[in-house]
Amino acid sequence: MNASPALSAIKKDPKLANNWKTKSVDQLTDEEVLAMPDSEYMNEKQTAFFRLKLTRLKQDMLNNAGETTEHLREDTVVVPDPADRATIEEEHALELRTRDRERKLLKKIEQSIVRIDAGDYGYCDETGEPIGVGRLLARPTATLSLEAQQRRELKQKMFGD
Repeated sequence: MNASPALSAIKKDPKLANNWKTKSVDQLTDEEVLAMPDSEYMNEKQTAFFRLKLTRLKQDMLNNAGETTEHLREDTVVVPDPADRATIEEEHALELRTRDRERKLLKKIEQSIVRIDAGDYGYCDETGEPIGVGRLLARPTATLSLEAQQRRELKQKMFGD
């Protein structure tokens, strides 16, 4: 089986392989978690690391949502020029679309945290195989291994939704 170009580009730094043993979860870097040996996959430190990563991502999104609300309130002034009004409305529409996407991502983040609590996080929903630290670092809400995701996308492309 060929390794995916995206995953084969990720190299484990052997110098960092044991750093996780001496550091607290909030001090770990992505590179140090990636360098952990495969035998330590989804150990307590890794799951705590991903829980922290997901929690921070969730908090950032909630902060952005509050800023959007403030921004929309501030920009509700009446602008007589139709071009300026159209620009403001387009900016608002773009911001609202972005927040809608983040709202959907928030649900996935919450589901991922539940999966951590259940002990299912990091394993493919379809095959039960490890998803891989590299993929989880890139997409912490992933529920499918790269191969399973590629199969699903290929089926969708061939047969539609």
